[in-house]
Amino acid sequence: MEVSDAVKVRKSVRAYDSKDIPEDVLARILEAGRISPSASNTQSWHFIVVKDAVKRRTLSQHRWTKFLTESPVVIVGCGDKSDPDWYVIDVSIALQTMVLVATSEGIGTCWIGDFDEDEVRELCKIPKNFSVVCLLALGYPREKFDLGRALVGKRRKSLSDIVSYEEFGRSGPG
Repeated sequence: MEVSDAVKVRKSVRAYDSKDIPEDVLARILEAGRISPSASNTQSWHFIVVKDAVKRRTLSQHRWTKFLTESPVVIVGCGDKSDPDWYVIDVSIALQTMVLVATSEGIGTCWIGDFDEDEVRELCKIPKNFSVVCLLALGYPREKFDLGRALVGKRRKSLSDIVSYEEFGRSGPG
């Protein structure tokens, strides 16, 4: 799958099939994060692969995370706080690169921002010098009827609504 195609078809998946992700596929996804760019090549990230059902159930106890019990893999994206200016950006770049590779492999993903950092830190034994930036759910998508999406559709803003040139609100190139 071409990168532009992965960008077009990628969506947040909140319903997963029970099928496990093969280790070679997971390795390719993680490798994408490893080789992602970072500020001054600091690579100030660490990724924790959570497959344990009990740990995923603990992570699913928040308002927007119930589906993590279905997701066979949750990646905890951590950033080294010794690089305070860039670790959030660098971890985010690496996770998005993982999302695109996962999509190209037929794996669904969902960014998770609804978590308690202290809970995740304790659950995954994360040292104090690392901060939890985001969680990423991965798994094979399960078809689930979404009434809201069926009624509203997948409307996206036009480029002219979100892009300005030289100054905010200035339209057109040149």
